[in-house]
Amino acid sequence: MTSNKTIVNSWNEWDPLKHIIVGRADGTMVQAPEPAAERDWPEHGFPLGTYGLLPEEMEVRANEQLDNFVKILESRGVRVDRPTPVDFSQPVQTPDWKQGSMFGCMPPRDLLLTVGNEMIEATMSYRSRWFEYLCYRPLLEQYFKDDPNFRWEAAPKPRLSDRTYKKDWNIKFNALSKEEQEQTARDEDFITTEVEPCFDAADIGRAGKDLFIYRTATTNRAGVDWLTRHFSNHRIHMVRFLEPAGSHIDASLTLLRPGLALSSYERVPLEPRMKELFKKNDWEIVDCAEPSADGYAPLSFCSRWLSMNTLMLDEKTVCVDAKEVKQMEQLDSLGFEVIPVPFSDVNAFGGGLHCATADVYREGSCQDYFPKQIQGY
Repeated sequence: MTSNKTIVNSWNEWDPLKHIIVGRADGTMVQAPEPAAERDWPEHGFPLGTYGLLPEEMEVRANEQLDNFVKILESRGVRVDRPTPVDFSQPVQTPDWKQGSMFGCMPPRDLLLTVGNEMIEATMSYRSRWFEYLCYRPLLEQYFKDDPNFRWEAAPKPRLSDRTYKKDWNIKFNALSKEEQEQTARDEDFITTEVEPCFDAADIGRAGKDLFIYRTATTNRAGVDWLTRHFSNHRIHMVRFLEPAGSHIDASLTLLRPGLALSSYERVPLEPRMKELFKKNDWEIVDCAEPSADGYAPLSFCSRWLSMNTLMLDEKTVCVDAKEVKQMEQLDSLGFEVIPVPFSDVNAFGGGLHCATADVYREGSCQDYFPKQIQGY
């Protein structure tokens, strides 16, 4: 790229990165209760039913690490844009519902999906995140002015009425044993119904002509169907993992480079055909290293599997959370240049390094990395 004009282009997770969006922690909320999300953290000052701003000192530390991440990317020749936060503490509403607060804009990967020269604003399935697209509109408007080939799309906004959610699902789920909760993943018994398409952009893994869409609590089958129709020139693979009430593919399956993927060894895939497809095309799926954390970080809804939530700068270079020593050692042994990035203070604001970013431009074109397909998958 020889000018400051934006060109939108990104087909996968590993082509040389030249332009990206990195989120901000400003004003992030422990969001008000809603059908899809009820936070219960009494040990950290937020018992069930309460909500409010994440502590200021946490926000300061998170923004320091995000700003440092930006400097690391810029030192590698990557152009970085940032969203424009709004007042996330304000109540919001539509004709169908009222919601006591919004959430934040740290994880742009959740909202923005880049496929080729197109960026899609995902539907989102939380009421607290319904208006989150507003934080990215200044950037998208500028990209639209700069790049005559840029396709700017917004998926149909779901109504998210009570019909979109299964009544009392959270209460019933929390009363189940671990084995019973795992069975809900096998049965696709998540909180969302199928009355309208719902999906988060972070439930989609990109590999050129193939898109892997994770069926989760945030992406229903109607959402997979909408994406399948929209990307009619791509091959769509719906995948499932043994992850009760889970969401977002980048903490279960990480596509590192052609022929190599990283997988959580706890969240085993429920689709044998997925493994068959990878094997048939000479892809290796490697179990990720042991995460440094034993469980969820304070005031965080993100699991310890953020250890594998990495950002590829190219096929040989990967950014990894600096606390994940074993993960860095594993990736080094696999032939990568590993860039340690201090990031643990960001986790409570919505995720890891991949979550905190959204691709704008990677060099490269649409390639076929899975030419040998599996019948019916």
